[in-house]
Amino acid sequence: MPILFYLLALVLFASSSFAQEKAAAPASATTNAAPARYEQRHRIVPGGTGRYYMDREIAHVVSGNETLKWLERPEREQEEDTSNMVKLLVLKPGEKAADIGAGTGYITRRMAEAVGPKGAVYAVEINEEMLELLQADVRKRGHTNIVSVRGTETDAKLPANTLDLIVMVDVYHEFTHPYEMMENMVKALKPGGRLVFVEFKAEDEKVPIYPAHKMSEAQVKREALIFKDLEWTKTHATLPWQHVIIFTKKAAAAVK
Repeated sequence: MPILFYLLALVLFASSSFAQEKAAAPASATTNAAPARYEQRHRIVPGGTGRYYMDREIAHVVSGNETLKWLERPEREQEEDTSNMVKLLVLKPGEKAADIGAGTGYITRRMAEAVGPKGAVYAVEINEEMLELLQADVRKRGHTNIVSVRGTETDAKLPANTLDLIVMVDVYHEFTHPYEMMENMVKALKPGGRLVFVEFKAEDEKVPIYPAHKMSEAQVKREALIFKDLEWTKTHATLPWQHVIIFTKKAAAAVK
């Protein structure tokens, strides 16, 4: 089953990097130093890296052929109700949006249909091989409103004060530098723009995903609301496996 392939990939990533995590542990801070934003601990959550941010263990990034199968699996629509997921974004024709961690473009393509030919969707990826596959698929399908972007671990490389919506589908929990990514994404939003987390529900033990790849609504809010330009707007919990947690950039917010 595709879920088993995905879980196997997570196990392989977790086991192959154990020694690297020990080596990457930072030196002890001096007594007068400011608290570190990130810290390295012993890995305790399956699928985790041992790197912590705001008491949450950051998950391993899963890549390779099994990821391609997982993202494009035929049963994804049934398991995740992706059609309804995209509807919950309330995209309008002509809007500019971004799909962070776009992967194969599964969600990007559906967003592009929603914003129409006068809109645009920025498909952001840090994995070069994945980005090349996405670009080839865009050319094959003839999409003219999808812009591929090579991001980094700290910056999605989006234009400032431009976007109506930014969405992260099952990806935020894997960011190695979530604070820096959030900081730059908030800058990319227009005042009134929406920042959307789609995350597997940590509150639901029946969701067949490793704990490090799930997030609770409370943890998402905790990490998002340290950015004073954001306010929580709404949470949709109607999808089978994920919740859709929406924040809005305050209308008075200005790009710094």
